[in-house]
Amino acid sequence: MKITRKAAAAAAGVLGVLAACPARAETAGADTEIALLKQQLKLMEQKLDKLQKQTTANTAAAAHANAKATTAEAKADVKVSVANANAAYTKGPIAPPSGVVVTMPNNRPTICSADQQNCVAITSRLHFDAGGYDYHPNSAATSPQRLDNGINTRRARIGLVGKFFGDWNYSLVYDFGGSSDGFGGAAAGSLPGGGVSGVENAYLSYTGFKPFGGKLAIEGGIMDVPYTLDEATSSNDILFMERASAGIIATNIAAGDFRSAFGARWYNDSFWIGAYATGPSSGAIHSASSVTPNGATEQFGTVVRAAGLVLSGKDYSFHLGGDAQFLIEPSHNLVTGAKTLTLSDRPELRLDPTSLVSTGAIAGVSGAQVYSAEAAGTYGSLYFQGEYFWYNIDRTAFAALPSLKFDGGYVQASYVLTGESHAYNAATASYSGIKPANPFSATGGGWGAWEIAGRVSTVNLNDQLATANGIAGGRQTVYTAALNWYVNGNIRFMFDYLHGDVARQISAVNAGDAGSKLDAFAMRTQVAF
Repeated sequence: MKITRKAAAAAAGVLGVLAACPARAETAGADTEIALLKQQLKLMEQKLDKLQKQTTANTAAAAHANAKATTAEAKADVKVSVANANAAYTKGPIAPPSGVVVTMPNNRPTICSADQQNCVAITSRLHFDAGGYDYHPNSAATSPQRLDNGINTRRARIGLVGKFFGDWNYSLVYDFGGSSDGFGGAAAGSLPGGGVSGVENAYLSYTGFKPFGGKLAIEGGIMDVPYTLDEATSSNDILFMERASAGIIATNIAAGDFRSAFGARWYNDSFWIGAYATGPSSGAIHSASSVTPNGATEQFGTVVRAAGLVLSGKDYSFHLGGDAQFLIEPSHNLVTGAKTLTLSDRPELRLDPTSLVSTGAIAGVSGAQVYSAEAAGTYGSLYFQGEYFWYNIDRTAFAALPSLKFDGGYVQASYVLTGESHAYNAATASYSGIKPANPFSATGGGWGAWEIAGRVSTVNLNDQLATANGIAGGRQTVYTAALNWYVNGNIRFMFDYLHGDVARQISAVNAGDAGSKLDAFAMRTQVAF
């Protein structure tokens, strides 16, 4: 029971008075004083009781008010926590107790540690082509006499990409598709142009060094060697169903997809330089036996590329670059010792695997060099790109034959009707594809992005005609018009119309007409993530 200071002082005063008064039992005045004092003491006790009850009531009221305030704060904290949880669920990943974060960037399933230093993701692409040719050989000497219409699963890839400890990156991708309707290699029933292995990517890259204010990647394995602008552009982002023949012929010598390679690239926001040592493509035969009588040793080459943005602004950019490729050790037959090299390509469509221009197997090859220049740029929704190639083939392996010189190139341009533009990718020194501002939706009203494109390409595989050691590979010119519909960030439909003209004579010493003309229409369904 709590007693205030005032009440205690009053009680002490009363007791003092009582103690100070002498006992006077014999007088009536003394009895009266005592009675008065007792009455005052009783009143004081009543006041003390009243003060105590008031103090107790005040304490209970204060406690009740504090409890209500605490409850209100707790409810507010719960509301904030729920709001934060809802926001995190809506805007980004939540790390479960295990520390694993699952995300879907561009609809690619990705699992990462909470610190984002270790990740693994599933990647895939499907390019399914269908179409046909209106083909006209110039004479009975033309080969082939017909091209087949049909379908082709051009690419059907699935694999894993990821990183360890932030700086170690890897890729393992298998391609179940192919560049022809048949099987590659030398086995019975094989068709020319078929793939010999499905391992498209199997490499390791280290990116821990960052010298000179840029990023350095040291990598090796089976990979897409980033040689030439067209090859550095992903097949998901190229404007047409196939790259231009001049570039394909160059990359097939010692670069391109499925290629074993080791090298490095350094880049920043505006400059890129890289160099790679290259070997054979994955699955290439490099043994000789009764089963593989045409086995050949592994080839060796190098590629170098330097490129970057010369100009860039809010609505424009301009890219320039140069490339060089060296075939240092050609593949040679382990039985006969012959060193050969073939330059060829199909007419920028892969429904039929037949090449219309080809040097055939050039004998006595000791090496080769390819030099090229590249340029590209954007102005708003307009995009343009071009490359030119010079090929030099050395023929001094067994006899001092004069070297062969060929050339080819292309120019292409596109315009995005819906206003989007091609963004620059500094990591590859190339331009990426279109990301629709309004993806197609039957209910939401979006129609995706629409793009029209055109290209003229040419390649000349003739040299030293009218001589016994000349090559009559033919001159091919192809005009292509395209309409691309980017449904969303993962799906694209491509429609290509091609008109081709092949001028070719029967042989280097026979000027008979073996050329042809063609028109073709094809469509691609593309799904990628």
